[in-house]
Amino acid sequence: MRSDGHQSLMIRIAPALAAISLACGVEPAPAEIERPNLVLILVDDLGWNDVGFNGDEFYETPHLDRLAREGMIFANAYTSGPNCAPTRASLISGMYPPRHMVYTPGGKSKIDPRKMRLWVPVQQRFWERTGVTDPIPDAFEVRQALDPSVVSIAEVLKQAGYATARLGKWHVGPDKQGFDLSSSDGKPGTEKNHYNDPNVSFDLTDVSIDFIKENRHQPFFLYLSHWDVHGPLVARRNLVAKYEEKLASWTKNENPYNPTYAAMVEAVDTSVGGIVKALEEFSLAEKTLVIFSSDNGGTRVSINQPLRGVKGSLYEGGVRAPTCMRWSGVIAAGTKSLTPITSVDFLPTFAELAGVSLPAGQPVDGESFAPLLRGRPALDDRAIFWHYPLYLAGRATPASAIRKGDWKLIEFFEDGRLELYNTATDISEATNLAEAMPAKASALHQELIAWRDATDAVEPREPNPYYSETREPVP
Repeated sequence: MRSDGHQSLMIRIAPALAAISLACGVEPAPAEIERPNLVLILVDDLGWNDVGFNGDEFYETPHLDRLAREGMIFANAYTSGPNCAPTRASLISGMYPPRHMVYTPGGKSKIDPRKMRLWVPVQQRFWERTGVTDPIPDAFEVRQALDPSVVSIAEVLKQAGYATARLGKWHVGPDKQGFDLSSSDGKPGTEKNHYNDPNVSFDLTDVSIDFIKENRHQPFFLYLSHWDVHGPLVARRNLVAKYEEKLASWTKNENPYNPTYAAMVEAVDTSVGGIVKALEEFSLAEKTLVIFSSDNGGTRVSINQPLRGVKGSLYEGGVRAPTCMRWSGVIAAGTKSLTPITSVDFLPTFAELAGVSLPAGQPVDGESFAPLLRGRPALDDRAIFWHYPLYLAGRATPASAIRKGDWKLIEFFEDGRLELYNTATDISEATNLAEAMPAKASALHQELIAWRDATDAVEPREPNPYYSETREPVP
């Protein structure tokens, strides 16, 4: 798996790994507290249906399928945002986006403002396209990064002596948020994009395995955040050729599979296989909870059907993530949970598993799903929420949503439209029941409004004076 540059990479990183092992030496945890190692593998832009354990047959994901087969599939796992930054910020902080105000990379809408019916923050480079020389008018506050004062999931786990590392994509700001090792490519102190590197998944896996090896005698938290399968589509040529050949004779369905994307999916799957193999070789399988998920729904290169929508949308295709978990000896093999979970649930879950308290003075919006891992009921009556007050070109307009039980309601701010779906009987969100079931729609809408009030969620309502149907330069 190791690429040619890995030897020099490990010369640079080895001192940091050794320092983590020494710095995290603490008194042993009480025998009655079972503190599992925690491995969270997050993929970038992987669609819910792009894995074998959710039914796809073209993409080859044997290691993921094994992880799911030996553990639990979470069929209703959601991200806290329809794109990467809000999901990652919520995962790290345990707070919904209205509290941390991180909604998108760069903080503001990446769209020509003449396409926006409502006035929301817009990036400078898109504002300049209008031809208007005035400064960008104020809309409302958004942020590009988590505030360093936020108590992170890593800092929570440090209470129990966990060694912590995050490797790969970050996208929540320059602060390390308490991680011992924090880098985009395994090199301490660096943060750069690796979207064009066909070897990045393999290299990140090698560094992750070294981190596991160095810290195998103490509890550790590894947050491996892949750059794959985000565009531009780049993969090892031999893998692309493999899927080009496979697609040429493919007859099972007419889905427009992309061989390069399929190769990127396989790279991620291989990474999971390498991590799991290392855990087993170090006799850590029964001591480690392994979680696999994605930061948002798939893009248009994904095969999102039967889900509606893509990344950026609050429909299922934008926020439902392929998710499975394995913890040998604790999670019953071959099981499936239909209980909805979401990004903000990871911090309280990890805190419960580590036997530590939640941050004092900081809201924690999530709830622990730890009982579900042991086959016990949990989270049956709660609602989960989304709020995206920006535009994402061609995919999303400002909206909020709530899911409670099988019911999901979306409110679109441009026209106040409400859409109500039963996600159990209508996974494709094809039939809007808002008019047919006004009482249900109203009850969920009121709960959504109350949640926005409680989290101080900004609601874009002001018409955009620069909106233009023809999108000609504004005089």
